[in-house]
Amino acid sequence: MIFYQPTNGYCYNSDSIFLYQFISAFKIKGELLDVGCGVGVLSGLLGRDFDIDITVIDKQRFMLNYAKKNFEIASQGVNACLGDFVDYKFDKQFDFIVSNPPFYSSSVTQSNNENINIARYSHHLPIKEFINKVKKLLKPRGWFIFCYDAKQIDLLLYYLKKSNINPEVIEFVYSKIDRESKLVMIASRNGSKSQTKINPPFIVLDSENRYQEKALKAFEMADTYSIKGEFSE
Repeated sequence: MIFYQPTNGYCYNSDSIFLYQFISAFKIKGELLDVGCGVGVLSGLLGRDFDIDITVIDKQRFMLNYAKKNFEIASQGVNACLGDFVDYKFDKQFDFIVSNPPFYSSSVTQSNNENINIARYSHHLPIKEFINKVKKLLKPRGWFIFCYDAKQIDLLLYYLKKSNINPEVIEFVYSKIDRESKLVMIASRNGSKSQTKINPPFIVLDSENRYQEKALKAFEMADTYSIKGEFSE
């Protein structure tokens, strides 16, 4: 699947591909919302593989234009919304809300590129407000599946449980077996009472910097081809 991306802006990476693989293990159907969609890679791949009605939202017109173009190229229908997710007035609820949101701590050295800054740093979509808004938009028993900075797992679990969006499956991603996890993927469900399942660790690279089987499978499933370029609306 082809995805156009900006030459000078945030580009999707393996986080979105691994999250796509993680989400694909669930029975995706009905209405799906992609929060902070960027160029549309996550929902575009899910729309290719599943029969779903897709809504995307991004606060950057610049990125949303790429997403709309990519959906058009793929002959996929999409309801594209421009605005801040927390403040946006949606007219329906969703069976699935998915997201690879901005999650880097604002305390680290930040990019001066505005487009990259908005796509990366958590102050543009704080955890508490993010999850509270998700709660309002999820249908009963609806799924919220996303990835985030693994170091903030305590806050994620606290606000999910407080909102009665139960984390059913958690999977930590490690670049190598001897490294700290920097990414966690969570599948949580509105009103669920299930116990939390912790998946085996997802180790991306072996000691020789070669992709391991699960990572290779994710790239094979996604089958993406990226083109950097600019276009007019």
